Amino acid sequence: MRAIGIILAGGNNHRMKELTRKRAVAAMPIAGAYRSIDFALSNMTNSHIQQVAVFTQYNSRSLNEHLSSSKWWDFGRKQGGLYVFTPTVTTENNSWYRGTADSIYQNLSYLKNSHEPYVVIASGDGIYKLDYNKVIEYHIDKKADITVVCKDMGEGANVERFGVIKMNEESLIEEFEEKPVVASTNTVSCGIYIIRRRQLIELIEKAAEEERYDFVRDIIIRYKGLKKIYGYKLKDYWGNISTVEDYFKVNMAFLKPEVRDYFFRTYPDVYSKVEDLPPAKFNVGTHVSNSLISSGCIINGAVEDSVLFRKVFVGNNCYIKNCVILNDVYIGDNAHLENCIVESRGTIRANAYYKGENGVQVVVAEGDRYIM
Repeated sequence: MRAIGIILAGGNNHRMKELTRKRAVAAMPIAGAYRSIDFALSNMTNSHIQQVAVFTQYNSRSLNEHLSSSKWWDFGRKQGGLYVFTPTVTTENNSWYRGTADSIYQNLSYLKNSHEPYVVIASGDGIYKLDYNKVIEYHIDKKADITVVCKDMGEGANVERFGVIKMNEESLIEEFEEKPVVASTNTVSCGIYIIRRRQLIELIEKAAEEERYDFVRDIIIRYKGLKKIYGYKLKDYWGNISTVEDYFKVNMAFLKPEVRDYFFRTYPDVYSKVEDLPPAKFNVGTHVSNSLISSGCIINGAVEDSVLFRKVFVGNNCYIKNCVILNDVYIGDNAHLENCIVESRGTIRANAYYKGENGVQVVVAEGDRYIM
């Protein structure tokens, strides 16, 4: 093994609104049967990185339950493993993670006790497939101090909410601006970094001495003129779920055959924790078109252009269009849902009407499940 992995999954994101009230962003359901963090974990194991640490903090119960066993991603070997680190009170420290660099500093023993020469740092909210070994080879060829995986975004993309990168002809990063007011380029950071383990320890310790806590601002941006920081462009699909609109867009992308084939019918695979559920049941009179229906669902009404996660019940004469319905939702008879995200374990009462008029509407429906 040439590298160990770190997945940063502890941050809070207010732009996800109601969706992150009871879970971390990295635990957000994706594509019917997955969690956001599954994609980074699958990339790690597919790249033969067998020692991976996940740093959790905000609303981590659901995420910790998902990570309770490493067998789903095949990290359960005699060497290596999946480690989950949460903030811990010690004699030297009694604070929560104050930033991404601080989260690494508080778990610096993980790096010091390892022997692999490189570290792959990834965020838990990216939806992509990537062989990290290719990035490591690129990093070595360039003799880089740090390599940042980046992506050219399409026209009209809201790149101002990302770190925006400008590189020269040799892919050396000349400018890196975090969440600019006006972006000067459409190349954004994907939140994936390659760095030598010993150098990372040195930079993190120096940042801690200076009371600097953010990995991007206090290491990447601060050292861009002093260290050789290169960009590695990702050509294939990459999505990020930092806002409600992005979360909806990423899930709806899986209704496109080319996206589904890329993730689920092209090697390597994406892995997740498996639940033992019966296949979806489509009763007489059901109409379903261009939709993902997950295991455990029972469908009686009409579903179009939608993603339904596990154990969703759709009552008689329902109409669901352009929606993302999360796990274990009960939808009563004659309900109408359009342009919506329905939070998990909700109860949509009979004859209810929800429609997102100016964008996507998040529906949080609580109540007695079977009294309609």
